[in-house]
Amino acid sequence: MNLTNRIKLSGMMFLEFFIWGSWFVTLGTFLGSNLNASGAQSASVFSTQSWGAIIAPFIIGLIADRYFNAEKILGVLHLIGAVLMYQMYTATDISVFYPYVLSYMILFMPTLALVNSVSFNQMKDPEKEFSVIRVFGTLGWIAAGLLISFIFHWDTEAGTKDGLLKNTFLMAGIASLVLGLYSFTLPKTPPKGASGGKVKISEILGFDALKLLKDKNFAIFFISSILICIPLAFYYQNAHPFLSNVGMDNPTGKMTIGQISEVLFLLLLPVFFSRFGFKKTILVGMLAWAVRYALFAYGNANDLSFMLIIGIALHGICYDFFFVSGQIYTNSKAGDQYKSAAQGLITLATYGVGMLIGFEVAGMITDTYKAANGAFDWKMIWIIPSGIAAVVFLLFAVFFNDKDKINEPSV
Repeated sequence: MNLTNRIKLSGMMFLEFFIWGSWFVTLGTFLGSNLNASGAQSASVFSTQSWGAIIAPFIIGLIADRYFNAEKILGVLHLIGAVLMYQMYTATDISVFYPYVLSYMILFMPTLALVNSVSFNQMKDPEKEFSVIRVFGTLGWIAAGLLISFIFHWDTEAGTKDGLLKNTFLMAGIASLVLGLYSFTLPKTPPKGASGGKVKISEILGFDALKLLKDKNFAIFFISSILICIPLAFYYQNAHPFLSNVGMDNPTGKMTIGQISEVLFLLLLPVFFSRFGFKKTILVGMLAWAVRYALFAYGNANDLSFMLIIGIALHGICYDFFFVSGQIYTNSKAGDQYKSAAQGLITLATYGVGMLIGFEVAGMITDTYKAANGAFDWKMIWIIPSGIAAVVFLLFAVFFNDKDKINEPSV
């Protein structure tokens, strides 16, 4: 890959995740403070990510893979996204806000696959080249959080009370406009599918890989993947409101520690994987979810603030050791015939079904432990997902016993 394309793709990844990190991290706090949303209403808003993940394969499989260049669709989706972001910025009621965020996520989730497609199309050796490009996405997410906390101070106690978190949507909208226009300068990525061929919905959604569930161990992994996404949803939906509520300074900036951790543990994953194998690696990931929520339950923003910081920092283990290891395991079990279908099925199961259930459960639990005066029993709100993660850990430890050798990941 030449230097020009490397720079272009790195910029694309930076903007893609800068946009997402600009508003999604602080969304829970914004919904509660600006729109007075209940836990159930917040759950509905966060669930738009899951609906977007479920609908995304249709946009990619029916349109991007068959008719138009990926970089052009990426540009159009982000230009429309900029308009929707502005509408979210001006919304003053949850009933007005919801249709815009739903429309936005239906358009945004396919762009996650499109930026990968544009990148892979330029690479001769994706295993070596992709991680260097993809890391700029994590840097974009980190940059957004640092701007919100340390430059604009939108997430301070005073800023939150003054409703300044709505500016995150304006920042994301401007970045979306920039990426929309920038996308038309990216390397050409023509469609690879035949426009006249017969469309198989089962192939688009990954249902062709369902036969892998005949393998008992893969079935256990598949079910565990759905279940572990229930506690995962608690983090996305409640972490920022929790940190803000208990009085942590610069919560958005400090949550970027999780992304820094993600980069570091991604580099450590091959070593851990080769030394301890898939089962122990993924069990460590599951256990990390239980531990981080226990730290949130018993920590505070004063003398025990280190517990909250450690809980944030565990994000790298939580995400990399479970999700990245799971993708490697799925790839090894699927074989050449079902690789794409199997990855699509796991994505649908986790970010689609699993997190859809998780957001609803998180909303219900949050409302249950909210007092009449508006205070939250954060200890119980975090102990419950910690317990769920611990149960999934035990189920996987007991019932999963795959002895097959799995190829080590390369980073």
